[in-house]
This record gives sequence, C-alpha cells and structure tokens, in this order.
Amino acid sequence: MTNNPTNLEALAEKKVSRRDILKTAGIGGVGVILGASGLGSVLSLKESKASGPESNHEIVPFYGEYQSGITTKPQNHVYFVSLDVTTSKREDLSKLFKDWTKASALMTEGKAVGKLSSNEFLPPDDTGEAAGLSPSNLTITFGVGPSLFVKDNQDRFGLKHKQPKELVDLPAFPLDALEEEWTGGDLCIQACADDLQVAFHAVRNLIRIARGKATLRWAQTGFQRSKEADPKKETPRNLFGFKDGTVNPDVDSEKQVNEHIWVQPGDGPDWLVNGSYLVVRRIQMFIEVWDRTNLREQENTFGRYRDSGAPLGQKNEFDKPDFNQKKETGEEVIPVDSHVRLSHGDGTQQILRRAYSYADGMDLKTGSFDAGLLFLCFQRTPSKQFIPIQNRLAKMDKLNEYTSHRGSAIFACLPGAKQGGFIGETLFN
Repeated sequence: MTNNPTNLEALAEKKVSRRDILKTAGIGGVGVILGASGLGSVLSLKESKASGPESNHEIVPFYGEYQSGITTKPQNHVYFVSLDVTTSKREDLSKLFKDWTKASALMTEGKAVGKLSSNEFLPPDDTGEAAGLSPSNLTITFGVGPSLFVKDNQDRFGLKHKQPKELVDLPAFPLDALEEEWTGGDLCIQACADDLQVAFHAVRNLIRIARGKATLRWAQTGFQRSKEADPKKETPRNLFGFKDGTVNPDVDSEKQVNEHIWVQPGDGPDWLVNGSYLVVRRIQMFIEVWDRTNLREQENTFGRYRDSGAPLGQKNEFDKPDFNQKKETGEEVIPVDSHVRLSHGDGTQQILRRAYSYADGMDLKTGSFDAGLLFLCFQRTPSKQFIPIQNRLAKMDKLNEYTSHRGSAIFACLPGAKQGGFIGETLFN
C-alpha cells in the first residue's frame, strides 16, 4: 500500500487514529501492511484519544481493586519521583489526589489531561509531548511516606492515628552511604511505560497539577531491556550482566499475592487493605571495578551462572538452589557470602522485585559511570520481608564490594480506586 492522497482520504473516512495513519503511511513515504487484526473501528484524525484493537492492548486500566504498576508485567521504562507536600491544608491534599486520579485515568488511556485552551495567551492544560503516542501500557502508582503523617513531631494533616506501624523510616543498615538528595519523601509517583516519553509526560503533568501543594524532592529514570529486543521475554539482566528477578512470588497466584504482596484485613488500618508497601533503594554499581573481575569471581559473588542464570551446581535458571551441595574440597558450591544464598535465607521471606537499571552519565566525583539499580520491591509486611533480607545482605553479601546504597525510601501504596472515586479516598475519608 503506497502513501498517496487517495489512500489517506480513504483512511480518514474510516476514522482511523493518527497513530494508525503513521503506521499505514510510514515515515519514509512507503506504507506497511498492518497485522491480521486490521484497522478496526477507530477515531477521527481530530480526536487525540487512543482506541481500537491496535491500541486497546496497550492500555492498562487505571481503576480497579488494586493499583496497577505493582503486579503488572514490568514495562520497558520507569520514571519515579518523590515529592514533599508544601500545603498545610488537608482539603488541599485530598483535592490533589482527586485531580491526580482524573488525570491519571485519562493518561493511561492515551488521552490528554485537558482540552486545548481556546485562548492562545494561556498555556494548554496538557504539556503535549505525548500527543499522537500510544498509551504504551502506562501505569501510574501512588504512595504515601511516613513523613506525610508526622514530621518534626507534628500531626500534619490529622492523619497520625491512621499511620500504620509498618510505615516508618527504614533502619540504618550496615554499609549504607545514603545521600539526603536521594532519600525519603511525603509522596511518590511511579510511572511505568513501554515508552519513556509517555512515562515522563505522565509525571510532568502530575507535578504540574501539584503546584502550590507539593514539590519535587528527587527523581530517577530507569530502564530494562525492551520487549522488542527480547522477544523470548526472558528475565532481565542488570548492569553486571546477571539475570535479576528470577525468584519472585507468582503474581498470577491469588494465594501468593495475598500472602506476600497485598495488605490484608487485620494487618493494620483498614484504609490500606489491598494496598502494598514499596521500598525504594538507589544502588550505585561500580561497573568499572566489576568489569575487571574474572568470571568465576563474578559467578561466586551472585551464586549463579552468568549465562543461564541457574544457581551454581544446577542447569536451569529456575532450578532450586542446593545450599547443601559441596565441592570435593568441602567448600560450598554456592558460597556462604553469595547474594543468592543470603537473599534466600530460609525461603520464607519473599518480596516482589520490580527493579530497573539506571545510567545518569558520569559521576563527577570519581570520573566513572554514574550507573546502577533503582531497586523497587513490594510487600505486605516490610518488617518481616525486606528488612530481615536486607540485614543479611548488608552484613555479609560479597556484592557489597561492588555496590553502594545511595538512596532509600519507604511508601504505603494506596488501594485502587473505583470509577467515580479517587486514589487515597480510604485514607482521607
């Protein structure tokens, strides 16, 4: 199919979206053939919202019992931000979450957050950089930090009595080198999408809506290998070249997600039921040092083979590690200070890891790469899951020789919202 006026007019008459026009016409002027699903029933060129079978599969519903972006299959990119609340009025905070909910529901469907202003001397409601782009499986996840409830011994918004016992600042772990500019926050927004511009657009517009009520505290982008680059959908690799996230709860198992991820009735305040706790760690990786380390040492550090991801002594990535297996010399096949042995513990503590790599140019202090891991994990009870795991790792993990924890925060990710309601409704009502 060639790009000519007749074809374009015919497509317009069928009300195809701008995105389908671009796919059909092709940037270089020569068209491409669409998949078996065809063009379908879509919208006129003047309408900006995504629709039709081509885009519906790229929409993750915003409304629901749980927030998306937690058990959702990880997208290619993340844009994570922590915010400080500047307003002192509870009604302002509640209004902010109502406005955020409306905007998020629109953006996850590929729509603008508002109409183009009819007055050219006023800024448009939407910043515009995602116009014409697909929803790209955008998810937007909100959380609240301990300092939203109490800060400097002040009950800021009359919410102190609602603060869960689990929502407290993480303890100091051995070898932590935390920097204030990467630590804490009253609120967080996690925007994940298969396109980084879509994720940035979401965060940018939400922060714009928050003006006068909240300000940006810190921000971090992250990436995984793209789905296009890995059609086999294998476990992503971190910047050390090893697979990261092999051992996770089965998000398709109701039993496992209720046991390990979602807050249950009786765990604490009822407002957080169907929510989850998010721990964020910004971990700098000394990749230049790692690159000078021999393969055997690298594999002993992780306790896994680099190529297959299998535990040492096993063949396949998802084989169970045998911590009792020993070499002829009497040494453990999986070293006692290896990452996999220490993170596993007795096997009862599980967290849902949803980590992304980051690369932020050069570390001006050292002249090396400023690169590492934005470690994101979700759980039902941090005191029984992340904290004991991290205590073991911080004391003995051989991986500590190649990493440094620079940032840290904990948030309570709110339950989902029903249409007509808003994120945070259970907290503020």
